[in-house]
Amino acid sequence: MGVFSKHHRYREAGEEANVVNVERFGQPRKSLFTSSRIFSLHRQINITDAQGQTVYQANTKVFTLHDKTDITDASGRQISHIERKLLSFHARHFITMADDLRFELSRELFHVYKDIMNLEGLGWQLRGNAFGLNFELYDANGAVIAVIGQKLFSIHDKYCIDIYQPQHEHVVITILVTLQHMIRDRENASSSSSFSASSN
Repeated sequence: MGVFSKHHRYREAGEEANVVNVERFGQPRKSLFTSSRIFSLHRQINITDAQGQTVYQANTKVFTLHDKTDITDASGRQISHIERKLLSFHARHFITMADDLRFELSRELFHVYKDIMNLEGLGWQLRGNAFGLNFELYDANGAVIAVIGQKLFSIHDKYCIDIYQPQHEHVVITILVTLQHMIRDRENASSSSSFSASSN
């Protein structure tokens, strides 16, 4: 394994678990992988298992101010619903699970070298690096729930997620999809700012 497998924890289905994850947390109980369809009237994220079978799907309507997203399983059963709050410095998203569990994901401000996102209503926390390529999800007791890795230089916006507490799988998948939306929104905002600066 090369340097990228250690520092950037993304891997393809069928590859061994990341060495850093195994050293720190042991072998994951389950791993899932995402890939986005970018040329569609609906933004779509497919979540597949280690065998490449689609187990969940996230669909977002393109023309919606609140970035409304629905996540379903392979049979079409609703898993969760996500909505973005307008005009929020914390990139706040509201999440409703199919069992009516409700919580919010929001980003802490003023962290230069890391990203910290709080799951209000769960007591969980998502911690990442400054480049947004690796994230670790912890429960209220500080135990790891999952580790997320983003692939470098992928037009399909690929992620992998190692799950250590599989009883929370539906919530974890919903957090992963929300995170992808937040990172995409931040990249779009950065691109717009750069374009405006160059135009002036």
